[in-house]
Amino acid sequence: MKKDVLVYEGKRSLISIFGAFLYAAGINLFVVPAGLYTGGVMGVCQVIRTIFAEFFHLDFGNLDIAGIIYYIINVPIFIIAFTRLGRKFFAKTLITVTAITVFMSVIPPVVIVEDVMAACIVGGIVSGAGVGILLRMGSSGGGMDVVGVLLTKWKRDFSVGKVNLLVNLVLYGTCLFLFDVEVVVYSIIYAAVYSVAMDKMHTQNINVEVNVITKADTTALEKEVFQELGRGITKWSALGAYTYDRSHVLYIMLSKYEVNQLKTIIHKYDPNAFIVVNEGVSVDGNYLKKL
Repeated sequence: MKKDVLVYEGKRSLISIFGAFLYAAGINLFVVPAGLYTGGVMGVCQVIRTIFAEFFHLDFGNLDIAGIIYYIINVPIFIIAFTRLGRKFFAKTLITVTAITVFMSVIPPVVIVEDVMAACIVGGIVSGAGVGILLRMGSSGGGMDVVGVLLTKWKRDFSVGKVNLLVNLVLYGTCLFLFDVEVVVYSIIYAAVYSVAMDKMHTQNINVEVNVITKADTTALEKEVFQELGRGITKWSALGAYTYDRSHVLYIMLSKYEVNQLKTIIHKYDPNAFIVVNEGVSVDGNYLKKL
């Protein structure tokens, strides 16, 4: 991997770790002190933690073992990420899930907000924004995030937040038989705020078309776009109306968050290339939806 790519991915990984911190902080500082459950895989882990503590009377002190249980359950999900979503996504997910486990283990559950409704809203915004940052950086928090990303590739109408919300409704329906109804209601409110905050931060469905006009040889440029972005290119020859100089026109469809990386690749081969970017276009047909 080239140095500029390593620097680029390194920065994105650091931002992903920050997103993991926000997610863990939102849970341990707002959700756990309020006695609520986040839903999804993490919610299952919290239920298991509660069973260990209340039914088996195991004392873990200030250590929240839900993060450790979450890491163990994510092992098969890591395998899915590796086989279906690529090595890069797998590596990033491994880093961020490890970061989530560490942050959840070291951030003590401290009561910051006494009002449960306020804890639902603030906790949902903070943790949802954290996972949204992870997805925006091409990573995930593991669990249902990976399943959600797979579904967005399969069906255009899906989003990661919607998948989480649907799974949470099933989980909370089951929790009605195990916990107090009030706890379940507040947990559902948290899940709804979390899903909206995550989708607003992620916005993975923004499609962008890029037209590149260049006089340089585009062979190496095209190869790097294929390898680094995994995007196809439509190419044709053009003739300048004023200079009559021959040039190449490249047409590329990609997501909003890949544009800067594409520009870096283009400028490396032709600093004078003319680049036109149109955001929010409608796409139908054989188009690969990415993070």
